[in-house]
Amino acid sequence: MKAKENFPSIEQTFMMIKPDGVKRGLIGRAWKKLEDAGLKLVAARMIQATEEQARGNYPGTDEWLIGMGEKTWANYSGDEKRIMDEMGTTDKKEIGQRIYDGLVRYLSSGPVIISVWEGNEAVKIVRKLAGATDPTTADVGTIRGNWGYDTPQLAVKSGRIVFQTLVHISDSKEEAKREITHWFGDKFEDLSDYEKVDYIGMLDLEK
Repeated sequence: MKAKENFPSIEQTFMMIKPDGVKRGLIGRAWKKLEDAGLKLVAARMIQATEEQARGNYPGTDEWLIGMGEKTWANYSGDEKRIMDEMGTTDKKEIGQRIYDGLVRYLSSGPVIISVWEGNEAVKIVRKLAGATDPTTADVGTIRGNWGYDTPQLAVKSGRIVFQTLVHISDSKEEAKREITHWFGDKFEDLSDYEKVDYIGMLDLEK
């Protein structure tokens, strides 16, 4: 498509509706937010993720594990005693590993919807539409701000290491490429060549 070739900001990103989003019947409403923003759906599939697929959704590196542990520390406002009482450890990498294992169990606990979206600054737009992972801080009108209810603290009190966040979205263009390849394969069939009405204005600029 000419718009995609001539406009570097036209990019693709990945979004997964997680098991809780599927079970709560939020697929259509979540997708509508992306479509209303002018993004174009170019691939989608409903699957039951295997443990291997779920684990591969995340980098899983030491740096990533520590980063996940640091997010947990931030959620607890650095309250070391409370972290130890509720998590059983204050080691950030160990906490990250427990979260990683919990995410794998979570993603493989029921059907998910994997999808690829294309549009101007698609990665940033989808992240904005999804909202912060914690619904108490997510903006009203976002997917998580409207329909999220679980929090890190509730999850821990309920015996879960991971809280339910409805959707997974790519953090960056690089992560989007990795996740699209992971879930759709190296020979991803790019169906983005169809023209969407929203793109007409951009195409007209080339004349």
